[in-house]
Amino acid sequence: MSRKEVAIFGGGCFWCTEAVFQSLKGVISVLPGYAGGLPADGKLSTYEEVCSGRTGHAEVIKIEFDPELIKYETLLTVFFATHDPSTPNRQGNDVGEQYRSTILYSTEEQREEAEKFIEELEKSSKEGGEIVTEVKPLKEFYEAEDYHKNYYKRNSSAPYCQVVINPKLQKVQEKFAELLKKS
Repeated sequence: MSRKEVAIFGGGCFWCTEAVFQSLKGVISVLPGYAGGLPADGKLSTYEEVCSGRTGHAEVIKIEFDPELIKYETLLTVFFATHDPSTPNRQGNDVGEQYRSTILYSTEEQREEAEKFIEELEKSSKEGGEIVTEVKPLKEFYEAEDYHKNYYKRNSSAPYCQVVINPKLQKVQEKFAELLKKS
C-alpha cells in the first residue's frame, strides 16, 4: 500500500500549477485553493475575496503524492523550473499578492528541504538572483470553487490556456519527460 504526503505550492495562477503537477507520475491529486493569509473565521475564502487583497491568501495547489514514486525534492525542482521565484507578487501578467511564490510546509522535513533547496538555487544562479519564495507553515487550506478545478483539462482551447499554460506544459515535457505520466 502506498503512502500519501501533501505539498502546498503557490507559483502564480493555480490553473497553471495545477496543470503542471497533474502531469507528473506519483502525483495522486492536485487541488487548487487559497492559503497563507488570514484565518477566515470559519467560513471559506472566495476567489473574489482573495483577489481583493483583503485576505492575504495566495492561489495555491494542494498536491497529494506518493513519496515512493516522486520525492518532495523532485516536486520542488519542477515548482522552481515552472515559475519565476524572483518576482514578488507577480507571475507574468498576473499581478497581486495572491500570485506570490510560496511554499507552505506541513512538516519540519519539508521546511528544511525547501529552505536548503532555495539556498542552493541562490548559490547556483549565474545572475545571483534573489529567490523571494516565502516558506511558511501551512495553517489552513481553503479549497477553490469548483469552476477552478481541472481548469486546463476542461478549457484547454481557451486563449489563456493556449497562451500561458501550453508553454509551461511544453517546458515540462522537454525538461522532465521522464517524470510524466503515460497518456
